[in-house]
Amino acid sequence: MRGALAALALVAVAGCHPRPQTDPMENQGPISAEPVTLRAADGVRIAGVYTKAAKPKALLLLFHQAESGKDEYALLAPQLAQAGYSSLRIDQRAGGTLFGTNETVKMLGHSASYADAKQDLDAAFAWGEQQKLPILLWGSSYSAALIFPLAAEHPGQVRALLAFSPGEYLDEKGAVARAAKKVSVPIFVTSAQDGKEEDAAREILAASPSTQKTQFVPKLGGVHGSSTLLRTKNPDGAQEAWRATMAFLGEVTRS
Repeated sequence: MRGALAALALVAVAGCHPRPQTDPMENQGPISAEPVTLRAADGVRIAGVYTKAAKPKALLLLFHQAESGKDEYALLAPQLAQAGYSSLRIDQRAGGTLFGTNETVKMLGHSASYADAKQDLDAAFAWGEQQKLPILLWGSSYSAALIFPLAAEHPGQVRALLAFSPGEYLDEKGAVARAAKKVSVPIFVTSAQDGKEEDAAREILAASPSTQKTQFVPKLGGVHGSSTLLRTKNPDGAQEAWRATMAFLGEVTRS
C-alpha cells in the first residue's frame, strides 16, 4: 500500500488563534476569505466561505458533519491556505449549531436529510470546477460518506479524497462501499479511536480500486470527524492527525 507518511513540517492546531509552527516558505503572502452563496439544483441557497491561498496548489471542498456547519473549518482553512491550499467550506442543509450558526439550515427553516444534502455538495463541486484548480474532496462523518458517490460521478475530475470518520451513513445499505468501488483516485481515511469507526473506514477503503490508499489510525487521541484536527477537541492527538493529513496532501499535490 502506498502512502507511507514522510516527515513534514509540524503544524499545530491550537486554540483561538492557531498558527502553524513552520509556515511554508513557498506560499507566504496574503490570504483572502470571502462569503459565497451557491444555489442547489432544487433552488436551496447554500452559504459558504472561500479562503484563497496566495499561490494555490489545489482547491479543497470542505464538508462538515451532522449538527454542524462551515465553521467546523474556521480554524483549519487559514492554515490550509498557508500550506498552499485554497478551500471552500459550506453550510449543508443537514447540519446545526455545533460550531456556530448554519446559515443554510437557518434560511431553510429546518435541517434536512443526509441524502438531500448531497445536492449541496453537487453545487459546491460545480462552483469548484470554475476555479480551474485541482479539486480534492474533504468530508467529515456523514459528508465523508457522501464524497464517495460525488467522486464516483466525476471520474477524472477529482484529484483525491480525504474522509474523516466515513461510514455507511446513507439510507441504502452498502451504498458508500459501492460508490467506493468506482473511485480510483488517492484516498485518505481516519476515524476516532474506536474499533467500529476504524472497521467502517477500513471496509470502505478496501472497496476502492485505488493504488494509493492511506488509513491513519491515531496512536493518541482521535475524535469523530474533522474535529480530530482541532486541539480544542482532540488535545492529545490533533498534532499527529494534522501531520498525517498534511503528508497525504503533499503526496497527492506534488508537481
